Amino acid sequence: MKRLEGKVALIAGAGRGIGRAAAKHLAAEGAKVAVLSLTPANIAAVVADIEAAGGTAIGVVCDVSDANRIKTAVESVAAAFGGIDVLVNAAFDPSVALSSVNELTVEQLQRNFDMGPIAYLRIMQAAHPYLKSSGAGRVINLGSAAGVLGMVNYAPYGMAKEAVRALTRVAAREWGVDGITVNTLMPIADTFGSDRPPLPNVFDRNGSPEDDIAPVIVFLATNDAQFITGSSHTPDGGMTIDAAR
Repeated sequence: MKRLEGKVALIAGAGRGIGRAAAKHLAAEGAKVAVLSLTPANIAAVVADIEAAGGTAIGVVCDVSDANRIKTAVESVAAAFGGIDVLVNAAFDPSVALSSVNELTVEQLQRNFDMGPIAYLRIMQAAHPYLKSSGAGRVINLGSAAGVLGMVNYAPYGMAKEAVRALTRVAAREWGVDGITVNTLMPIADTFGSDRPPLPNVFDRNGSPEDDIAPVIVFLATNDAQFITGSSHTPDGGMTIDAAR
Protein backbone atom coordinates (compact mmCIF):
# COMPACT_ATOMS: atom_id res chain seq x y z
CA MET A 1 0.00 0.00 0.00
CA LYS A 2 1.23 3.49 -0.81
CA ARG A 3 2.10 5.53 2.26
CA LEU A 4 -0.44 8.32 1.57
CA GLU A 5 -3.29 6.30 0.12
CA GLY A 6 -6.59 7.98 0.96
CA LYS A 7 -4.97 11.27 2.01
CA VAL A 8 -5.58 14.71 0.52
CA ALA A 9 -2.64 17.08 0.04
CA LEU A 10 -2.82 20.79 -0.79
CA ILE A 11 0.41 22.29 -2.12
CA ALA A 12 0.57 26.08 -2.30
CA GLY A 13 3.17 27.16 -4.84
CA ALA A 14 2.94 23.87 -6.72
CA GLY A 15 3.43 25.32 -10.19
CA ARG A 16 7.22 25.07 -10.18
CA GLY A 17 10.31 24.07 -8.25
CA ILE A 18 9.98 22.32 -4.91
CA GLY A 19 6.21 22.71 -4.83
CA ARG A 20 5.84 20.98 -8.19
CA ALA A 21 8.19 18.17 -7.18
CA ALA A 22 6.33 17.73 -3.90
CA ALA A 23 2.98 17.52 -5.68
CA LYS A 24 4.24 14.76 -7.95
CA HIS A 25 5.85 12.77 -5.14
CA LEU A 26 2.83 13.04 -2.85
CA ALA A 27 0.59 11.88 -5.70
CA ALA A 28 2.93 8.97 -6.40
CA GLU A 29 2.47 7.90 -2.78
CA GLY A 30 -1.30 7.78 -3.28
CA ALA A 31 -2.45 11.20 -2.10
CA LYS A 32 -5.09 13.16 -3.96
CA VAL A 33 -3.30 16.39 -4.74
CA ALA A 34 -4.52 19.98 -5.09
CA VAL A 35 -2.08 21.95 -7.21
CA LEU A 36 -2.39 25.59 -6.11
CA SER A 37 -0.54 28.29 -8.01
CA LEU A 38 -0.98 31.69 -9.63
CA THR A 39 -0.13 30.58 -13.18
CA PRO A 40 -2.77 28.49 -15.00
CA ALA A 41 -0.30 27.06 -17.51
CA ASN A 42 1.97 25.77 -14.74
CA ILE A 43 -0.99 24.27 -12.91
CA ALA A 44 -2.20 22.48 -16.03
CA ALA A 45 1.24 21.02 -16.67
CA VAL A 46 1.63 19.65 -13.14
CA VAL A 47 -1.89 18.18 -13.08
CA ALA A 48 -1.28 16.57 -16.48
CA ASP A 49 1.99 15.01 -15.27
CA ILE A 50 0.32 13.60 -12.16
CA GLU A 51 -2.60 12.17 -14.10
CA ALA A 52 -0.30 10.70 -16.76
CA ALA A 53 1.49 8.83 -13.97
CA GLY A 54 -1.80 7.42 -12.69
CA GLY A 55 -2.37 9.89 -9.87
CA THR A 56 -5.28 12.13 -8.93
CA ALA A 57 -5.00 15.91 -8.99
CA ILE A 58 -6.99 19.10 -9.39
CA GLY A 59 -5.72 22.57 -10.18
CA VAL A 60 -6.61 25.69 -8.23
CA VAL A 61 -5.65 29.16 -9.43
CA CYS A 62 -4.92 31.38 -6.44
CA ASP A 63 -2.93 34.49 -5.60
CA VAL A 64 -1.72 33.65 -2.10
CA SER A 65 -1.21 37.34 -1.31
CA ASP A 66 -5.02 37.73 -1.48
CA ALA A 67 -6.71 36.67 1.77
CA ASN A 68 -10.17 36.24 0.22
CA ARG A 69 -8.89 34.04 -2.58
CA ILE A 70 -7.02 31.84 -0.10
CA LYS A 71 -10.17 31.06 1.86
CA THR A 72 -12.12 30.25 -1.31
CA ALA A 73 -9.31 28.09 -2.67
CA VAL A 74 -8.94 26.02 0.50
CA GLU A 75 -12.68 25.50 0.77
CA SER A 76 -12.87 24.39 -2.86
CA VAL A 77 -10.18 21.76 -2.29
CA ALA A 78 -11.92 20.41 0.80
CA ALA A 79 -15.22 20.27 -1.08
CA ALA A 80 -13.71 18.48 -4.06
CA PHE A 81 -11.78 15.86 -2.11
CA GLY A 82 -13.71 15.64 1.17
CA GLY A 83 -11.09 17.22 3.42
CA ILE A 84 -7.41 18.12 3.73
CA ASP A 85 -4.79 15.99 5.48
CA VAL A 86 -1.51 17.49 4.30
CA LEU A 87 -0.63 21.14 3.67
CA VAL A 88 2.63 22.17 2.01
CA ASN A 89 3.39 25.90 1.88
CA ALA A 90 6.01 26.45 -0.82
CA ALA A 91 4.97 29.72 -2.45
CA PHE A 92 7.36 32.66 -2.76
CA ASP A 93 8.19 35.45 -5.22
CA PRO A 94 11.76 34.99 -6.49
CA SER A 95 11.73 38.40 -8.19
CA VAL A 96 11.90 40.26 -4.86
CA ALA A 97 14.00 37.88 -2.76
CA LEU A 98 17.38 39.59 -3.05
CA SER A 99 18.56 42.86 -1.53
CA SER A 100 21.28 44.20 0.71
CA VAL A 101 20.25 45.69 4.04
CA ASN A 102 21.10 49.23 2.92
CA GLU A 103 19.08 48.99 -0.29
CA LEU A 104 16.08 47.13 1.11
CA THR A 105 12.79 48.99 0.90
CA VAL A 106 9.79 48.39 3.10
CA GLU A 107 7.76 47.66 -0.03
CA GLN A 108 10.09 44.85 -1.09
CA LEU A 109 10.17 43.44 2.42
CA GLN A 110 6.38 43.58 2.59
CA ARG A 111 6.09 41.57 -0.63
CA ASN A 112 8.28 38.84 0.86
CA PHE A 113 6.09 38.74 3.94
CA ASP A 114 2.86 38.81 1.92
CA MET A 115 3.99 35.81 -0.14
CA GLY A 116 5.65 34.06 2.79
CA PRO A 117 4.64 34.05 6.45
CA ILE A 118 1.44 36.06 6.00
CA ALA A 119 0.24 33.84 3.16
CA TYR A 120 1.28 30.70 5.05
CA LEU A 121 -0.59 31.90 8.14
CA ARG A 122 -3.77 32.54 6.17
CA ILE A 123 -3.61 29.18 4.40
CA MET A 124 -2.95 27.39 7.69
CA GLN A 125 -5.87 29.15 9.35
CA ALA A 126 -8.21 28.26 6.49
CA ALA A 127 -7.01 24.65 6.43
CA HIS A 128 -6.98 24.11 10.20
CA PRO A 129 -10.55 22.78 10.58
CA TYR A 130 -9.90 20.16 7.91
CA LEU A 131 -6.46 19.23 9.27
CA LYS A 132 -8.02 18.84 12.71
CA SER A 133 -10.81 16.65 11.34
CA SER A 134 -8.17 14.47 9.72
CA GLY A 135 -6.89 13.45 13.15
CA ALA A 136 -3.37 13.30 11.75
CA GLY A 137 -2.89 16.58 9.91
CA ARG A 138 0.49 17.53 8.54
CA VAL A 139 1.81 21.02 7.76
CA ILE A 140 5.16 21.47 6.02
CA ASN A 141 6.29 25.08 5.61
CA LEU A 142 9.21 26.02 3.38
CA GLY A 143 11.86 28.06 5.15
CA SER A 144 15.45 28.76 4.14
CA ALA A 145 19.01 28.75 5.37
CA ALA A 146 19.22 32.38 4.24
CA GLY A 147 17.93 33.72 7.54
CA VAL A 148 19.77 31.23 9.74
CA LEU A 149 23.13 31.95 8.15
CA GLY A 150 22.60 35.66 7.51
CA MET A 151 23.42 35.25 3.84
CA VAL A 152 24.65 38.42 2.13
CA ASN A 153 22.05 40.11 -0.15
CA TYR A 154 19.23 37.87 1.09
CA ALA A 155 17.89 40.37 3.65
CA PRO A 156 14.16 40.39 2.69
CA TYR A 157 13.98 36.67 1.92
CA GLY A 158 15.88 35.67 5.06
CA MET A 159 13.73 37.87 7.29
CA ALA A 160 10.51 36.44 5.87
CA LYS A 161 11.72 32.85 6.07
CA GLU A 162 12.76 33.23 9.70
CA ALA A 163 9.24 34.49 10.41
CA VAL A 164 7.96 31.29 8.80
CA ARG A 165 10.03 29.28 11.27
CA ALA A 166 8.60 31.25 14.20
CA LEU A 167 5.07 30.65 12.92
CA THR A 168 5.83 26.94 12.56
CA ARG A 169 7.10 26.58 16.12
CA VAL A 170 4.14 28.35 17.71
CA ALA A 171 1.59 26.47 15.58
CA ALA A 172 3.28 23.18 16.46
CA ARG A 173 2.73 23.86 20.17
CA GLU A 174 -0.83 25.08 19.75
CA TRP A 175 -2.02 22.51 17.23
CA GLY A 176 -0.47 19.40 18.78
CA VAL A 177 -3.65 18.88 20.79
CA ASP A 178 -5.48 18.60 17.46
CA GLY A 179 -3.17 15.84 16.25
CA ILE A 180 -1.47 18.15 13.75
CA THR A 181 2.28 18.24 13.23
CA VAL A 182 3.86 21.44 11.89
CA ASN A 183 7.43 21.45 10.58
CA THR A 184 9.74 23.66 8.56
CA LEU A 185 11.90 22.51 5.67
CA MET A 186 15.02 24.56 4.91
CA PRO A 187 16.38 23.19 1.63
CA ILE A 188 19.13 24.26 -0.70
CA ALA A 189 17.84 23.58 -4.19
CA ASP A 190 17.60 24.92 -7.72
CA THR A 191 14.59 27.10 -6.96
CA PHE A 192 16.06 30.31 -8.37
CA GLY A 193 17.18 28.60 -11.59
CA SER A 194 19.65 25.82 -12.31
CA ASP A 195 22.06 28.24 -14.00
CA ARG A 196 22.97 29.83 -10.65
CA PRO A 197 26.25 28.63 -9.09
CA PRO A 198 25.85 26.24 -6.17
CA LEU A 199 25.71 27.64 -2.68
CA PRO A 200 28.57 26.30 -0.52
CA ASN A 201 27.89 22.88 0.97
CA VAL A 202 29.52 19.51 1.44
CA PHE A 203 28.53 18.19 -1.99
CA ASP A 204 29.24 21.40 -3.94
CA ARG A 205 25.88 21.39 -5.70
CA ASN A 206 22.40 22.73 -5.18
CA GLY A 207 19.83 20.09 -4.36
CA SER A 208 17.40 18.64 -6.85
CA PRO A 209 13.77 19.44 -5.97
CA GLU A 210 12.73 16.02 -7.30
CA ASP A 211 15.49 13.82 -5.91
CA ASP A 212 16.72 15.59 -2.78
CA ILE A 213 13.90 17.71 -1.38
CA ALA A 214 10.50 16.24 -2.26
CA PRO A 215 11.26 12.86 -0.61
CA VAL A 216 11.79 14.67 2.71
CA ILE A 217 8.43 16.40 2.32
CA VAL A 218 6.81 13.02 1.69
CA PHE A 219 8.43 11.63 4.86
CA LEU A 220 7.11 14.53 6.97
CA ALA A 221 3.64 13.93 5.51
CA THR A 222 3.51 10.26 6.48
CA ASN A 223 2.90 8.44 9.74
CA ASP A 224 6.65 7.76 9.90
CA ALA A 225 7.01 11.38 11.09
CA GLN A 226 4.05 11.39 13.48
CA PHE A 227 6.23 12.23 16.53
CA ILE A 228 8.16 15.07 14.86
CA THR A 229 6.80 18.60 15.19
CA GLY A 230 8.06 22.15 15.53
CA SER A 231 11.34 21.16 13.91
CA SER A 232 13.48 22.67 11.16
CA HIS A 233 14.74 20.06 8.71
CA THR A 234 17.73 20.81 6.51
CA PRO A 235 18.10 18.89 3.23
CA ASP A 236 20.89 21.31 2.30
CA GLY A 237 23.95 19.16 1.62
CA GLY A 238 25.43 20.14 4.98
CA MET A 239 25.34 23.88 4.33
CA THR A 240 24.09 24.67 7.83
CA ILE A 241 26.35 22.31 9.78
CA ASP A 242 26.91 23.86 13.23
CA ALA A 243 24.70 26.84 12.38
CA ALA A 244 22.54 26.31 15.47
CA ARG A 245 25.36 27.16 17.88
